[in-house]
Amino acid sequence: MSSLRLVSARALSSAALASCLVLAGADARAQTWKQDPGPAPAPNATPEQLKGVDIVEHLGGALPRDAAFIDADGRPVKLGDFFDGKRPTLFVFAYHTCPMLCSLVLDATVRSLNEVAWTVGDEFDVVSISIDPHDTPETASKKRDQVISKYPRARGATKGWHFLVGEESQIRKVTDAVGFEYRYDERQKQYAHPAAIYLLTPEGHVGRYLYGIDYPPGDIRLGLLEASEGRSVSTTEKILLYCYHYDPQGKHYSLVAMNVMRLGGGVTLVLFGSFLTIMWARERRKRRRAVADATAPQHTAGAHPS
Repeated sequence: MSSLRLVSARALSSAALASCLVLAGADARAQTWKQDPGPAPAPNATPEQLKGVDIVEHLGGALPRDAAFIDADGRPVKLGDFFDGKRPTLFVFAYHTCPMLCSLVLDATVRSLNEVAWTVGDEFDVVSISIDPHDTPETASKKRDQVISKYPRARGATKGWHFLVGEESQIRKVTDAVGFEYRYDERQKQYAHPAAIYLLTPEGHVGRYLYGIDYPPGDIRLGLLEASEGRSVSTTEKILLYCYHYDPQGKHYSLVAMNVMRLGGGVTLVLFGSFLTIMWARERRKRRRAVADATAPQHTAGAHPS
């Protein structure tokens, strides 16, 4: 019996020792895992093909009016020729052999302009500069015709649509002023560039940047109104500008609740004041009638004047 107890005790001791060793090993592995978390995560680096491609906003910056180009009709022009001091400008960079992005930007622009009340050539102009110095007036004319064909209000006319080509030094003067950073990808034989359109004041200053390949018509309309700096803006459009402000975080125009409440309060006061004025005027007329009736001479029935 004592031998049996001894064997059992030894078995339990061995089992306990084995358990301790397993737990110790698990603890050691856990400690090792805490001390060695493995390889560090890869840094959030810019892909090689996108290096040097960006937009650095220069809000309020002036575009070089002396930058020289050739328009789609083969005529030499200066960029300042398109800033008349009266109308804003929708501005875009796009080269004519771009396989995708430039066409997406131009198509999205025309699609939105079709839903904007203002008309190209009347209230504002569109200026497009090719970033490829190898583009020609012929390619500019072809691209302009393609774009205008999607804008029914033009009826085939080129009024207000300006597609320009030029030397790289002149192109760079303008891209630097806008903050449009791009580069030529030698491997793919095309330009890497961002997607955006720009709304310019009548004097040729950058008023607003709109990003991406989808431009809500409301944002373009408000951006043009804002860029127009109050010129030829109706009362309704001034109210729109008061109620909507550009949200730099969301990159779009948003309703300003406080201004809407102020405007609503002002309208309510005007309506209430008008109501009180009308009621006061009516009451005043009633009193005048009552006074007039009270002071009118009274005639007794059957009496005759002597």
